[in-house]
Amino acid sequence: MNVHHLELFYHVAKAGGVSAAARCMPYGIQQPAISAQILQLEDSLGKILFHRRPFQLTAEGETLFAFVEPFFSGLPKIADKLRGGADHGLRIACPEVVQRDYLATLLSAVRATTPDFHFSLHSGRIDEIKVQLRAGKIDLGLATSLSSKDEGIRYHELLRMKLVLILPEQAPQTSAEEILGLDRIDLPLITLPQGEPAVIAFQEELQKRKIEWYPMLELASLDLVAKFVSGGHGAGLAFDIPGSPLPSGLKMLELPGFPEIGFFALTAGAHPPMAERVIREAERVISSMQTGVPC
Repeated sequence: MNVHHLELFYHVAKAGGVSAAARCMPYGIQQPAISAQILQLEDSLGKILFHRRPFQLTAEGETLFAFVEPFFSGLPKIADKLRGGADHGLRIACPEVVQRDYLATLLSAVRATTPDFHFSLHSGRIDEIKVQLRAGKIDLGLATSLSSKDEGIRYHELLRMKLVLILPEQAPQTSAEEILGLDRIDLPLITLPQGEPAVIAFQEELQKRKIEWYPMLELASLDLVAKFVSGGHGAGLAFDIPGSPLPSGLKMLELPGFPEIGFFALTAGAHPPMAERVIREAERVISSMQTGVPC
């Protein structure tokens, strides 16, 4: 039997289905690839290992899972033992915007104090991160969020940021009200993807004020938002990040009365000590950004 096929079967059986396994796998693999390789395993055995709808292991599937489960579930412990008992590894999940704009600086700072620090990195939005934390699939999530209350999730606020609009310096507008007060706003709006908490909060506040202004361009990072604004493509929705100056040629318009967005480290249950170390380092890095004093 192909060992990789057995590993995929282990995750499918543990997660309770192919779709759930694809969301919780410790490395990236798409649902169709998992399904195809499980079919190959079943063909090689001449047996069906589980019923698909609803999910349920067959008798043969139960037998195989009982055989492979001790090995695959024990891999983290043996890895810890081989490393000498001090596991400085961490499974981290965060949205792409966090990966692009914050994560590299943070992880470099952690590695400077813990040279053998290693990590696996997974992409996911805040709701997906919470699911993975509760399932024990990751150790730490880093994300912006509108709320800090969820059963079983611990939120550690690292930073609170105001929403702002950014425009080219030569743009005639000097306040956000000059834009939001228009009967019809024809200035293109450039934002992060609509699922991001900042965009959700901005649109909810606009609805309260009975203002219609929807994104024309949705970009993967704040850097890209700034670049497209610099290119004259519209007004950008961004954060006022303490200690992080605007790129040259741009100006910032405050949005009075709009909600602030929190940037959080998220953990759940008995997380490894390394997660707390990364949180402490994140606080130090962010404090350095705010004060301008090198950490």
